[in-house]
Amino acid sequence: MKPLTGLTGRRKVGADFIGQPESLKHLDGDWYYADYARGVLAAGGLPVHLPLDANPVLFVDRLDGILISGGADVWPERYGAAPADTADTADTAEHERDNFELGLLDAATAKALPVLGICRGLQILNVHAGGTLHQHIPEHARYDVAPNGPIHDISIVDGSALAGLYGSTHEVNSLHHQTVDQVGRDFTVTARHSDGTVEGLEHTSLPILAVQWHPEMLDTRETDPVFGWIVRAAS
Repeated sequence: MKPLTGLTGRRKVGADFIGQPESLKHLDGDWYYADYARGVLAAGGLPVHLPLDANPVLFVDRLDGILISGGADVWPERYGAAPADTADTADTAEHERDNFELGLLDAATAKALPVLGICRGLQILNVHAGGTLHQHIPEHARYDVAPNGPIHDISIVDGSALAGLYGSTHEVNSLHHQTVDQVGRDFTVTARHSDGTVEGLEHTSLPILAVQWHPEMLDTRETDPVFGWIVRAAS
């Protein structure tokens, strides 16, 4: 049977979606870019949407793995920081998602469930482990170019899981404006940008892997290796 991989996402109201009738603009909608699910499917897994309304602990016994997708910033108070003037505001906070994903990670790590974090997913994994974030690194938010092409190279640590997937270097896109500052407990940095920015994290004992770029958006001839990793780990 295909392993079930839970996929987290964002919650928005209908007014945030183009083309919604006026009468529906107050209703909630859950969403993520479909390429996350397509990556899991192409690698042989079965993606399952995880709505924020449920107790996240209830999902863990039913799932084989978890993919934490990209999205809005983790609220700075989660790692003991005040919101920076140029980054987060109360209007952009997604506390419901923060609560859900942190609770999901509590349960997943207790069970040693495989977890893949992408972009925000890497950041909340680091925060969950007691790490901190740089709140605003605008030069990394390359929304001025298409997301399906590489922007820069990263260097990958020999012997790491990421090296097994990509080799010693890899070309990646860049769609984030926050980065890891202090690394969380039991995590090792296994990939970096040439400027020192953390691009990959791996847990020292649990099947947890995280990348700062968006592999689901890059054009590749085959399924990106990181999706193969989560499906194999979930199997």
